[in-house]
Amino acid sequence: MSDSQRPEHGQTQQLNLQQVAQQFMAGVQRHFDMLAFNLASRETVREEAYDKRSNAPRIMPAAPRHQNFEQMQAYARDLLVRQVLGDSLNLAVTALNNAHFFLALIKATDAKPEVNPEAQRAAQEAQKAFVAAQLDEKFNRLEKEYGIMCEMEDTITSIGFAMQALVRQGGLVKKPQLDESGELAFDLKAVELEEPTGLDGKPKARVVDRRKVFQEGDSLVFNDVELQLVLVSIASFADALFKSVANYARDLQERG
Repeated sequence: MSDSQRPEHGQTQQLNLQQVAQQFMAGVQRHFDMLAFNLASRETVREEAYDKRSNAPRIMPAAPRHQNFEQMQAYARDLLVRQVLGDSLNLAVTALNNAHFFLALIKATDAKPEVNPEAQRAAQEAQKAFVAAQLDEKFNRLEKEYGIMCEMEDTITSIGFAMQALVRQGGLVKKPQLDESGELAFDLKAVELEEPTGLDGKPKARVVDRRKVFQEGDSLVFNDVELQLVLVSIASFADALFKSVANYARDLQERG
């Protein structure tokens, strides 16, 4: 392919970033759909159906330890909360790692078309260190090295602390998870309908933050919609992050 036919490198990077972003959002949507399916299934399950299914093999691994319907409802709910928060944290880390790969490559090449071996090695080394970094350090590196501040950093960090409480403390919030205000807080993205103002009489929708706060000693309890909004918030976080990467590349190209 001649130079005149070869796609401009910045455009190629942009297209690849767009593809990664689209694939990531599709993955978040699958998590969202699976959560909706699980919540709907939980709403329709009946004690008779649970007992029938439990007794279908006519034998159990440890019958004296068999849990009744109410016990399993509570256990399944706790498991669902842990799964949603754990999946959300993994998705956030994946978004951070994917975004940093593009940032490191853009920085190493000064957003120029050519990617020489030296620039490739520099980007790979930066990515290796970033992937190994703790969550708070990932945010610090994005700000320090690329000037990118993530507006939902506190909520993502809170998800990490929530998982810590679930794994180590049975879901009870303790001092290690609290911020300077003595809270474990989440700002979840939600849609709010405003009063109709136009001639068509239709309400307008706007995205707002719905704050969820836990104090020391509280149990980590989320209702169904709040669990869904956790995943919506992850999508909002990733969307803003990928846009910041595109803006970083554009700024370097304009300065160059």
